[in-house]
Amino acid sequence: MSVLVVGLSHKSAPVATLERAALGGDALGKLLRDVYHAGDVAGSFVVSTCNRVEVYAEVAKFHGSVSAISELLARHAGIPMGELTRHLYVHYEDRAIQHLLSVACGLDSMVVGESQILGQVRQALRVAGEHGTLGRALSDLGSLALRAGKRAHAETGIDRAGASLVSVGLAAAARRRAPDRAPAPEPLAGLSVLVIGAGSMSALAVATAARMGAARLAVANRSASRAQRLAATAAATVPATATDLSRLPAQIAAADLVVSCTGAPGHVISAPAVAAALAGRPPAGAPLVLLDLALPRDVDPAAAALPGVSLVGLEDLGAGGEGAPATAHEEDVAAVRRIVAEELAAQVSADRAARVAPTVVALRAKAAEVVDAELARLAGRVPGLDASARREIAQSMRRIADKLLHAPTVRVKELAGSPGGDSYEAVLQVLFDLDPEAVQAVTRADAVAPGWPEQEVPR
Repeated sequence: MSVLVVGLSHKSAPVATLERAALGGDALGKLLRDVYHAGDVAGSFVVSTCNRVEVYAEVAKFHGSVSAISELLARHAGIPMGELTRHLYVHYEDRAIQHLLSVACGLDSMVVGESQILGQVRQALRVAGEHGTLGRALSDLGSLALRAGKRAHAETGIDRAGASLVSVGLAAAARRRAPDRAPAPEPLAGLSVLVIGAGSMSALAVATAARMGAARLAVANRSASRAQRLAATAAATVPATATDLSRLPAQIAAADLVVSCTGAPGHVISAPAVAAALAGRPPAGAPLVLLDLALPRDVDPAAAALPGVSLVGLEDLGAGGEGAPATAHEEDVAAVRRIVAEELAAQVSADRAARVAPTVVALRAKAAEVVDAELARLAGRVPGLDASARREIAQSMRRIADKLLHAPTVRVKELAGSPGGDSYEAVLQVLFDLDPEAVQAVTRADAVAPGWPEQEVPR
């Protein structure tokens, strides 16, 4: 089995395509189960964020699995296969592992070094585990990615500027509202900010807006109680209120900047709602800025055509966009890449060493059989040996076998971790005339280890 990733991201697809491909809730669960039940797939998880949709799978065959997963992505996204294929990328085996590590470390993010992706990868693994599609190999790979991500943020300054998609978006929105204003430590000073949503992205928006000097904060959410809990987190530093979405035009009218980052499948802020809000605002002055950080998009794109409205979307925050932050320090990026390389090399070496383990087990089993056979022959030829002597002879023969096998088995494990290590395993099998069926039997027995029963996934 090998690791395969099939996906699309802000680097390969426009926001409109990512918006259609984004999955969550029941739709994500259905895709997970369908991939898991595809032929030659032993496990799967899906990373679905505003910047990417990636299917990770443990597969037995490359070409068939790529085709099957691509078709499932197209079907669940409702995008014709020919259209989606133009935006897909595929990584396999070591390249797939390297890609996941880079993603978890923030190297592949729209804002390089942002730490939100680490929680999103953790969430993807949790959801796959709840649906029973993860499996041991992908679970171990996920743990590796999370460890690499933690190392990147703990051992380097990749996030020293505290940049995130939210902070970059708020900075871009502040510039839209006052394009002639010089950069300031608190770009939202004096502004009233409305945050729509109460999830993790909204929580980050509330905290970031308060840190960037917002004069007032309001949180609106379908559930007023969740909005109140989120508003309370900022109330110590800035006046903050909370409400539901029943009076959205009035709430928008009272704001200078609206940040929307819900997980709703359709538009939360319609063009008519924005038009109604504009009717309640002074006719002149700075524009109403709408910052849409959701995917699918929360704000109807038609709202951008209304006079006095400025809409900032994800497409404005990518590389080269107006909201693109300064490039992360090259030395920090290089340091994170070294961490990725170290973790990948260690994983590849461990995988190669693990592959030779069945041969080592089969060799030791054969040696034990030879010792037992010789002990049985000795008992027949020298029937007068007492029990104590037989035990001492048996222990001596087993110690000799262990000592003779120790050096070659330890060495072959070490060599297996190097490039071309498979050849050493083959030499060991030939030198000791090991039955290939015996090696395969050990491999099959190890496939379902204690505590890792084969998973059954409901359709």
